[in-house]
Amino acid sequence: MKTIRVLTLEDARRMAAAAEAEARRSGWNVSIAICDVGGHALWLQRMDGAPLMSAQIAPEKARACVLSGKPSKVYEDMVNQGRIAALSMPVVPLEGGEPIYFDGAVIGAVGVSGVQAGQDAQVARAGVTALDGADHLYAGAQS
Repeated sequence: MKTIRVLTLEDARRMAAAAEAEARRSGWNVSIAICDVGGHALWLQRMDGAPLMSAQIAPEKARACVLSGKPSKVYEDMVNQGRIAALSMPVVPLEGGEPIYFDGAVIGAVGVSGVQAGQDAQVARAGVTALDGADHLYAGAQS
């Protein structure tokens, strides 16, 4: 039998605060979503001034990560390189979602939407790195 780590509401609060701080430092208004390993919402916030649609997109970016164990950028890159079949997969192919790993296993994800794709990802990574004990970023992630 395996011991499974789960994210708590306190974990989500800490990651959301770190992500929000990163967004504020940069002058960005975004939506921040954090989900558990099942893709279920633990946290969703839309900062004042963030695009309305960002509150729908951020959780989907997070879900894409838990379904695949990879940053959502992987799917955006597929589409941008001509693999339009990726558009029919059950994920949002937009950069800005980052999986959360603990002991080598995905335990959740942070999704951010509201600014440019790379900026969304920067804010999401700030959230992930705020979680103590996490393996932090996906091994294939680019800094």
